[in-house]
Amino acid sequence: MGLVLIIATGVVFGLGAVLLVAAGNPGNYGFCAACHLRDIAGALGIHQAAALQYARPEIPGFVLGAFALSRASGEFRPRGGSRPLVRFVLGALMVIGALVFLGCPLRGILRLAGGDLNGITGLAGFAAGIAAGIVFLRSGFNLGRSSAHKGSAGRFSGYLAAAAAIVLVIGVATNAVWLNFSAKGPGSQHAPVFLSLAAGLVAGALAWRTRMCLSGGIRDFLLVRDTYLLKVYAVIFAAALAGNLAFGTFKLGFAGQPLAHTMHLWNFLGLFLTGLAATLAGGCPLRQLIQTGEGNTDAMFTVLGMLAGAGISHGLNAAASAAGVTAAGQIAVVAGIAAAAAIGFAFREKITVQAEAR
Repeated sequence: MGLVLIIATGVVFGLGAVLLVAAGNPGNYGFCAACHLRDIAGALGIHQAAALQYARPEIPGFVLGAFALSRASGEFRPRGGSRPLVRFVLGALMVIGALVFLGCPLRGILRLAGGDLNGITGLAGFAAGIAAGIVFLRSGFNLGRSSAHKGSAGRFSGYLAAAAAIVLVIGVATNAVWLNFSAKGPGSQHAPVFLSLAAGLVAGALAWRTRMCLSGGIRDFLLVRDTYLLKVYAVIFAAALAGNLAFGTFKLGFAGQPLAHTMHLWNFLGLFLTGLAATLAGGCPLRQLIQTGEGNTDAMFTVLGMLAGAGISHGLNAAASAAGVTAAGQIAVVAGIAAAAAIGFAFREKITVQAEAR
């Protein structure tokens, strides 16, 4: 059963991403937690980049898929209270790094499966960032455990993410006046609304069921050599590679790739920051979205931080483009790594080692 779920999840994410591109999404942009959230931030007016404004239904689909399956299985648990403001900052740092690479780790795999070799340096940086985060985990870093929300108001807070996702879907499906829509550029390129929503719903439900998390997968492998979560990503890569070859969208090389640049150092450092922040926050950008669906308000604060991070990146001209990474982007990554490291250092707890009884 576990292997079947892993294969199903990998195929839905990998082949599904290619199909979404064929249906209208930009190249190698079928699924991307960071870039899609950036587009949603633009649709909500959090940033003013006119070419990046569209409330992509894949994201609310992730949340609602996780919400529906966790409710149906009786595992929906409103909870939180574990340093939400720190998690907000870590969420912002995750996206600032991802927008320098131009994609979350999931899009890194999809880019690589499309032949974009810049994905190699980005994913190497992501793994290095997780390794750095493990150093803090081993030295006692701990934001504390989430606890169940009590009272009707507390329990209601667990439903906020799902409610917001429904409102967003209604807004994009009806071209609501309170949303911005790009007239040109990547934001204007998208698959039909209900196809995107359906893809997100299925992917979100499967991601919830498998506990899919790339930072968690690499972390578990480095700590205890557990390869369970990494298998999902191997299937995603294989499915997306097969899809790109079948649709003729595979293009091998570094230059001329869709929504990508070739500044290798900054691709590495961008996802290094994302990997470090994700390890400290307890999950990659996609995992944070899935957890919001199951009622985790700490993850919801992280997602809000990710939206703010998108606004900061574009407000300060720190997000990269096909032309490369700006000086502001380079400064933002270095400052972000320093800020994440400071959080890792500041929230260490004293580790008590019990002497073995003799």
